[in-house]
Amino acid sequence: MKVAKFYAPGDIRLEDVAEPRVSVGEVKIRVRNCSTCGTDVKISRSGHPNMTPPQVMGHEIAGEITDIGGGVNGWAVGDRVQVIAAIPDGTCPDCLAGKLSVCPNQVSMGYQFAGGFAEFMIVPREVLRVDGLNRIPEGLSFAEASLAEPLACVLNGQELARVGEGDVVVVVGSGPIGCLHVLLARARGASKIILVDINTERLAEAAAIVKPNVTIASAMTDAVQAVLDATGGRGADVVITAAASATAQEQGLRMLARQGRLSLFGGLAKDSPNITVDSNLVHYRELTIVGVNGSSPAQNKRALQLIASGAVPVHDLITHRMPLGDVLEAIEIVARGEAIKVTIEP
Repeated sequence: MKVAKFYAPGDIRLEDVAEPRVSVGEVKIRVRNCSTCGTDVKISRSGHPNMTPPQVMGHEIAGEITDIGGGVNGWAVGDRVQVIAAIPDGTCPDCLAGKLSVCPNQVSMGYQFAGGFAEFMIVPREVLRVDGLNRIPEGLSFAEASLAEPLACVLNGQELARVGEGDVVVVVGSGPIGCLHVLLARARGASKIILVDINTERLAEAAAIVKPNVTIASAMTDAVQAVLDATGGRGADVVITAAASATAQEQGLRMLARQGRLSLFGGLAKDSPNITVDSNLVHYRELTIVGVNGSSPAQNKRALQLIASGAVPVHDLITHRMPLGDVLEAIEIVARGEAIKVTIEP
């Protein structure tokens, strides 16, 4: 079978390898869709400190079961499934306290375990142990199901930022994560959603699909003042920085209404992780700054249900469908910002 395997930054190889064989406690699936994301671009450029090369990449995975190892119950050959990406151990103090998204012993598909840029792959027992294999609901496509993983991360971020009924929400960044934030904020009852991006073409493309109430092209206007103007001078209840931008994070704080929440969703480059925060602004306006790190298996399951129910419609976000042989070009398309979501169909 064919796989896309990471060896080193700039060295991802399409290889023919033997099909994996299932062992006790495992499930084998035929990968139907494995969608790409910005993390795949980062890995291709600079690797990842938690990655064990050589390794088959891909972590937004959906497929169908082709074989089941001993001791696995409740599953059958032919079942359509979606797989979590980040795998908590389920036993550490953080996991036992319900904080599975920040498990210090977390491992991941496509990092420590062979991922979904492959024709077949093994779902390891570690995934099954934390209930991380999810049945795809009837009528939902594999491609749509593969977006449950990024949506789960978005769900974690909005739960931490307490996005809720009547909130004015600003999303900075109109890439795939920003689009998912717009869709989920609407599903959670936001009264007004403002989408901001420095790239006017990408902003227009995203807005045509996810339909925010207001768009702001930050390359052409003062984004902070534009948010204040759009909110009658009050500011936003929640600002989500779905972009790896220190400027966006600093501006986001100044976009907030009193008791507003700033979600630092997009991480910064490791060699430039610092921003300037006006602590008096935080103090006197009672602002909250929250971080986001992945998602829990339970959030992944809820994300899949949100997609299946139509509450978060993701079909139109998938702008490119490409075969496994074109995975390197797919990653470059993501890097160039020429797509919203690119999915690989092995």
